[in-house]
Amino acid sequence: MWTYDKRLEFPVNIKNPNPKLAQLIISQLGGPDGELNAALRYLSQRYAMPYDKVKGLLTDIGTEEIAQRP
Repeated sequence: MWTYDKRLEFPVNIKNPNPKLAQLIISQLGGPDGELNAALRYLSQRYAMPYDKVKGLLTDIGTEEIAQRP
């Protein structure tokens, strides 16, 4: 379903590290309002959904969110 290739799409050359910006970026990926939390929320809510079509939609959205993780 997914392929994992451990290389960057574009080369990155960091000249001036910025810890505050890094902290902001990491909180968006894994913090309380981050991508991973959203994916897990979609996947856990599907178990309480009484309608099969909506349950499938929540599954699709949750797996797509996980697939977009770096």
